[in-house]
Amino acid sequence: MTNLEELVQEINRFEAIISEWDESQRCVAVGLKRAIEALHKAALTNLIKSLKQESMSALRHAVADEVVYAVLLYHELVKPPKPPLAQRIQIAFEEIRPGLQSHNGDVELVAIKPPDTVEVRLIGTCSSCPTSTLTLSQGVEQAIKKHCPEITKIVAVTNNLTVNNANSGLISPFSSKITSTWIKAATIDRVPEFSVLAVQLAGTSLILYRQGVMVTCYRNACTHLGSSLEKGKVENGIITCPSHGFQYSLETGKCLTAPDISLQPYLVKIKDDKIFVKLQK
Repeated sequence: MTNLEELVQEINRFEAIISEWDESQRCVAVGLKRAIEALHKAALTNLIKSLKQESMSALRHAVADEVVYAVLLYHELVKPPKPPLAQRIQIAFEEIRPGLQSHNGDVELVAIKPPDTVEVRLIGTCSSCPTSTLTLSQGVEQAIKKHCPEITKIVAVTNNLTVNNANSGLISPFSSKITSTWIKAATIDRVPEFSVLAVQLAGTSLILYRQGVMVTCYRNACTHLGSSLEKGKVENGIITCPSHGFQYSLETGKCLTAPDISLQPYLVKIKDDKIFVKLQK
C-alpha cells in the first residue's frame, strides 16, 4: 500500500476504532502514537540535516515524492505551500471586510502589478469617507502586508464615473435645484446642556450640542466610516466616536484625531425657545 490516499484512509479507519474505546484505553493508544511520532520526527530531522550537508538535490528529489512530503509536513519539517498572491489578498480582505461592511463599505482588488504593488478600490461609504486614506493605511494596507509580505505598495484607485453620495450628505454645486430652508429641530429644553441630542430632519440624522444658550449642529456621522455619534461620550466639549475613538470639538466641529477634517456643520438659529436648522434640499 503506497498510495497516499489509501494510507490516510487506513489511519482514519484505526482512529475511528480507537475513538470508541473507553478513556483509559484511548490514553494508552494516544501515548503510544505520540511516542512513535516523536521517534520518527527525530529520525527524519537527523536525516534532513545529513542530506542538506551532502546533497541538496537528493533532498529536493525526496521531498518531491507526495508521501515523503506529506509525512514531513505532518511533522512540521517543511513549510506548507503558500497560496497564490491573489488568493492571499482575498484572505486579507475577508479579515477586514466585516468592519468595512458594518459601515456600508467594502474593498475590492483592481490589479496586481508585480513585483510589489497592488491596486485596490474602496467602495460604498469608504469611497467617499474623508479619512479613506486612514482606512487604507490602518486597515487594508496592514491586512495585505500581513498576508503578502512581498507587497510593499498599496494604491487606492478611484472611479470618478461612479460616485455613491447616498450617505455623504454632499450636494452638487452645479445643481440648479438647490434650495435652503429653516426647519424646527427641537426646543432648547430638549437638548441637555453639555451633551448632544440626535434628531432626524428631512431624512438627515443630526446632533445638537448645547452650551448655555449656544447651540451647534452637525451631521450625525463620524468622518471616519460614517459611524453615528449620538452615543459617543461627551466631555469638556469633546465627543468621542463610540465605534473607532475619533474625537471632535463640539464647538467647532474640528476633528482632534486626524488633522484637516471636520464634522459637517449646519447653521442654527434660535427663536423664542425653538431651535431651527438650515437644510439644503
